[in-house]
Amino acid sequence: MGGVEFGIDTFGDVTIGEDGNKLPYAQVIRNVVAQAELAEQVGIDVFSVGEHHRDDFAISAPEIVLAAIAGRTERIKLGTAVTVLSSDDPVRVFERFATLDAVSRGRAEITLGRGSFTESFPLFGFDLSDYERLFSEKLDLMVELLKEQAVTWSGSVRPPLTDQQVYPKTESGHIRTWVGVGGSPESVVRAAQYGLPLVLAIIGGEPARFEPYVDLYHRALKEFEKPDLPVAVHSPGFVAETDEEALETVWPHARTMMNRIGRERGWPPLARNRFEEDINTGAWHAGSPETVAQKIAKTITDLGIQRFDLKYSVGTLPHDKLMRAIELYGTRVIPRVKELLA
Repeated sequence: MGGVEFGIDTFGDVTIGEDGNKLPYAQVIRNVVAQAELAEQVGIDVFSVGEHHRDDFAISAPEIVLAAIAGRTERIKLGTAVTVLSSDDPVRVFERFATLDAVSRGRAEITLGRGSFTESFPLFGFDLSDYERLFSEKLDLMVELLKEQAVTWSGSVRPPLTDQQVYPKTESGHIRTWVGVGGSPESVVRAAQYGLPLVLAIIGGEPARFEPYVDLYHRALKEFEKPDLPVAVHSPGFVAETDEEALETVWPHARTMMNRIGRERGWPPLARNRFEEDINTGAWHAGSPETVAQKIAKTITDLGIQRFDLKYSVGTLPHDKLMRAIELYGTRVIPRVKELLA
């Protein structure tokens, strides 16, 4: 499957400007495009944006943002983290990504998932009680569409298709498509059954504890007589010159972000010692370039993965801090991880 790829992810978190006030959504989106341009310049392999439909994230139409990035870059792969398939139409998803693949000259990728937020369900008229059925049936249809042949399909969540062609076709006949999983064994097995590569979203706890999911995925691939496929990890993090600078820069923004989500979901407030513990031994890959490189190398080695994606945006953390983190990740962290893995 080749060497390890290194990517970065953002949800287009609404950031603050120099005056401490939140930037307009339009400026945040333009800043994301600039961040992607820098990511290519410093040698990062993949740039992915998430899809959300709430006021703390600016990106609800990731394909449009990625198309803008495609016009300003030449090499970097462009993907999603994730595309919320449950509340979208698979036919339209395919059409949009096939179009992105054309304007980017074959660099489009899709990561399909349920999403960790549910705002898109009432927004587009879906019932949360259909959560599992919506994703399961739409993933089944999406897999058929990805074959880029005439599609005959029927289900309960949208009208059937009978010998239907969908356009545009891609030049290569293939869009690299992953399934994003948060820790459900059933979802891991389903990704293997469909022959789609796997992204593990590790946002809490020690990364090594996800090793059974990687093992399950590879065992399921064999059982379903599928070829061996790559596994990626998506985890939060941040890079600064020193460990102390990284912690002190990120902490207030992470606390505000996590406490807001916590209030919505019934979590307790995020304590400083808990956050530091998650940096030291948990999911956060944050610190100096050496610290982050060591932890990424350990995650890659422990899990035997083929791609690591750093979710580098953290709540309202300002654009200039994000740009510096991207620069350090590309110029110092990635080369050091490659040294450690050699």
